[in-house]
Amino acid sequence: MEENKATKRSKVLREVKIISVLALIILSFRSSFFEPFRIPSGSMIPTLMIGDFILVNKMSYGLKIPFSDFSFFDINFDPIYLFKTDGPDRGDVIVFKFPQDPSTNFIKRVVGVPGDTLEIRDKVVYINSKPIHAKEINGRKIMEDMDDMFKVYNLRFYEVETGKHKHVIQQDHDNYYGNFHDKIEIPKGKYFVMGDNRDFSHDSRFWGLVPEKYIKGKALFVWFSMILPFGEHKNFKIRPGRMGTSIE
Repeated sequence: MEENKATKRSKVLREVKIISVLALIILSFRSSFFEPFRIPSGSMIPTLMIGDFILVNKMSYGLKIPFSDFSFFDINFDPIYLFKTDGPDRGDVIVFKFPQDPSTNFIKRVVGVPGDTLEIRDKVVYINSKPIHAKEINGRKIMEDMDDMFKVYNLRFYEVETGKHKHVIQQDHDNYYGNFHDKIEIPKGKYFVMGDNRDFSHDSRFWGLVPEKYIKGKALFVWFSMILPFGEHKNFKIRPGRMGTSIE
């Protein structure tokens, strides 16, 4: 009887050890290599929709020691790199710790990189005194998949090229908040980020630059997309057409 108890105890301990090791491996992988995130807001529409599940490459700008960039409430650690590459390129879509609350993750597009001068005049972004070219396009197809809360606005859609990335932004032409930003020179180790949903994005125009040490990784693609019937959303919806979409 005692042998059976000891055997069962030994078996349970062995299983607990195996599960603990597997959990540590999975968490380490998420911390240093690739991590899934869910898009909770509309600041990156039309590139990313509310309810998109994305995969982020956390090695894009260097390999970090697992858990070295941990954040939880008032606890915030800076990453320790085993090796580091160049920082984000202009146009990269990045996930980063929100500078005003590092325990919160944000996702935006890099618009200005270290050494750039940046200015916004009448919704037009100027990088090193040159405007980012924007070509207006028909947004009917985008509107079909649009979150309902944004369909009531006077939206116009523009195809732009930010760095090497060609993508679409949307603007509310009845909204004049944040249309201008004084010219700044972006210092070393800092980045100016914006949402592609330009008039519905809380970004560098309002709270400042992103320190490089707060950047978690580069967004790669959408692997799933689903809306649940909560809050502003009335119906359950799966968007199969968005699955596998590359993030440009």
